[in-house]
Amino acid sequence: MKLIPAYAYTSAWHGLTCLALSFSLAFLPSMLRAQEKEFKLWTDKTPKEVVLGKGTLKEETSPSGVQKITYLPQPTLQKYPAPGSKRDKVIIVCPGGAYNVLAVNLEGWEICQWLNSQGYTAYLLRYRVPKNRLGALQDAQRAIRMVRSQNPGKQIGIMGFSAGGSLSARAATRFATPSYTAIDEIDKQSCRPDFCALIYPAYLDEGPNHTLTPELTLSPETPRFFIFQTEKDPYGNSAFTMGAALKHNNTDVELHIYPGGGHGYGLRQASAKVATIWPLLMAQWLETF
Repeated sequence: MKLIPAYAYTSAWHGLTCLALSFSLAFLPSMLRAQEKEFKLWTDKTPKEVVLGKGTLKEETSPSGVQKITYLPQPTLQKYPAPGSKRDKVIIVCPGGAYNVLAVNLEGWEICQWLNSQGYTAYLLRYRVPKNRLGALQDAQRAIRMVRSQNPGKQIGIMGFSAGGSLSARAATRFATPSYTAIDEIDKQSCRPDFCALIYPAYLDEGPNHTLTPELTLSPETPRFFIFQTEKDPYGNSAFTMGAALKHNNTDVELHIYPGGGHGYGLRQASAKVATIWPLLMAQWLETF
């Protein structure tokens, strides 16, 4: 696959402010679409490397209205279709939560509904938590294969927020190293995503002196990336580190760094004005390939 080098650094509003401020969560009530029932990632033939938890799912809601899954023993996918759309891309969404919880509305179904509004079918990945990075990677690789098997001929992308951004980056760089033994026809599909989007990602700079996290192995086959973060984000070095590494690898990457905004805003304008900026930029990026 031929990759085109590209590296964009944006540190100002570049005239998008007025347009962006017109975008808000107001679209959600009017565009809610029928999501399909959750389905399990793993069958009764769960590979020996995959250790599923016991008991039942646990959830809580924060004072700010963020719905959090605090314990998920059985990972699932949930499809949010875009009926009638001719888009050739399908996107898997990975919520964040420090690998301890899943912010399943803020960085999950709200994002899937936004993607639907842009004409893209989305899948919400509820990966195993808490504190199970290996399990999360297994879930992401299985999810990519499963979504690819259900959408032949489509480009399959993955996007994530915070820890979900870490997981998405891991899936987009570790596809040559299977994290579990194949168990069925689904696992014959490639687990390499065709593209990857990281929104305020975390944990990408865990190497010595905040260099690239060692497990993120870049190669000529690394897919294209979109990265958005703010200068005030406590994990902001993740975006710089990943962007620089991708540029050095001659991988197509579009990197945006904006002032203000902090971390964990999703699409919620009340949390940060930049919550209205990244969707516009990502929507434009998705039109370029």
